[in-house]
Amino acid sequence: MLAVLSDGVYARLFGAQVVALLGTGLLTVALGLLAFDVAGGEAGIVMGTAMTIKMIAYVAVAPVVTALTTRAGRKQLLVTANVVRTLIALCLPLVGEAWQIYVLIFLLQSASATFTPAFQAVIPSVLPDERDYTRALSLSRLAYDLESLLSPAIAALLLTVASYHDLFVGTVVGFAASAALVASARLPAIEVASGTGFLDRLSRGARRFIGRRELRGLLALDLVVASGTAMLIVNTVVLVQADLGRAQSDVALLLAAGGAGSMAVALVVPRLLDAIADRTLMLAGAALMPAALTAMAATIHWGSGPAQWLALIGLWFVVGAASSAILTPSARLLARNSGTETRGAVFTAQFSLSHACFLLTYPLAGGLGAAYGLSSAAVILAGTGAVGTALAFAAWREPATRNLRTSPR
Repeated sequence: MLAVLSDGVYARLFGAQVVALLGTGLLTVALGLLAFDVAGGEAGIVMGTAMTIKMIAYVAVAPVVTALTTRAGRKQLLVTANVVRTLIALCLPLVGEAWQIYVLIFLLQSASATFTPAFQAVIPSVLPDERDYTRALSLSRLAYDLESLLSPAIAALLLTVASYHDLFVGTVVGFAASAALVASARLPAIEVASGTGFLDRLSRGARRFIGRRELRGLLALDLVVASGTAMLIVNTVVLVQADLGRAQSDVALLLAAGGAGSMAVALVVPRLLDAIADRTLMLAGAALMPAALTAMAATIHWGSGPAQWLALIGLWFVVGAASSAILTPSARLLARNSGTETRGAVFTAQFSLSHACFLLTYPLAGGLGAAYGLSSAAVILAGTGAVGTALAFAAWREPATRNLRTSPR
């Protein structure tokens, strides 16, 4: 898998992704502490609002920015987005009111909504060979999972010798280093669509999703991923501390189990996809997700003691593995259903539409868990995931082509 880093351009881009992820991870910890400093006991409301603003920016801003910057050079766009994130991170320690946090988070996440899909859309042009691209996708998945494990640990270590304001310095360094690495890479020339209006560019990615059966199936799978992820992200802390009365460290342990499941699948995806089609792996993950959530509901409702805890760790691992089985190969489908002129719009549409699924499942997970209990929330989310799985199976009734590079623009 690491052999793909022998490509100098991709190695720089992967480095840019890693340092930006670390900067984002430190920002998440620092933002929570800043919210408590500003709002005290209402910090949860501030953080919840900030995360909602993040999702709105991802859903609404990404397609608009892509439409406006179609003719901009990819390197220029990526560097500019990182510079904007760097400048906003410099402003965050100066915040004294909650509304200032909201404004800065919207601007920062808008820049992230510009950077992430544009970055993802460049990689197929840098690594046109399907095997190399698949290995790059696995590395990217591993980077995301490792960041979720390492960033809190790094932040905790830094907080033993510095204040939380200094974590923003780490964020600034991460974004600035990412900008420098992208600027140093020689990106391939990418064709842009000509002669189209703003509204056409704005809707191009969504229209491609509606018009392509393979992408409609992928959108259904986004709902499956969102159902499982929402249960883990929203309700893990409630389950561990409120329902089970366990230590705070067990929250990290349970979340780490989900990350471990995701990494385990990401490590074997390149070999799996040499033997089976993308859809086979992704549909297997989709079928596994609602089953795991249903088992989770039963374990929460009827289980108790050490056996319940071990079962929950195993189920969190399975949910992470199912998510990775869907997410890691998904970019191959996006590349297969786009050409150089439409790739940016297609990747942006996936970025926006997948986060729209989270706007549905996050409130479901939190609201149902608070009103009816976590077991009921898991059942409803399992049903949501089952609907997505059924829609994906219906969309993908016919066999999929295995060739990444044969699709028209």
